[in-house]
Amino acid sequence: QVQFVESGGGSVEPGGSLRLSCTASGSISSIWAMGWYREAPEKDRELVAYLTGAGVTDYLDSVKGRFTISRDNAKNTVYLQMNSLKPEDTAVYYCRPTSGNYAWGQGTQVTVSS
Repeated sequence: QVQFVESGGGSVEPGGSLRLSCTASGSISSIWAMGWYREAPEKDRELVAYLTGAGVTDYLDSVKGRFTISRDNAKNTVYLQMNSLKPEDTAVYYCRPTSGNYAWGQGTQVTVSS
């Protein structure tokens, strides 16, 4: 089964940017929709953004206009460009297909604080 490893997190000040990467252990070209999720302390995990094989995207309302999801099937990698970061974006970020029985990765911590 394909597994996913997230990277690129870190600590930034409000207004800063980060680019998260999610590298798969195998091909993602046959996976229709890939998503980025996040889990903040004491909150449920939520879907932040997804991208289908047809190029359709959708975003959580609170990140629209600030986050951009993209994928490179040749590199088996999905990205999440995060700009204008806010303290409420602080969370552990995960990626995985939006459907199917795939394991969660370790995630990557994003901390936005002054």
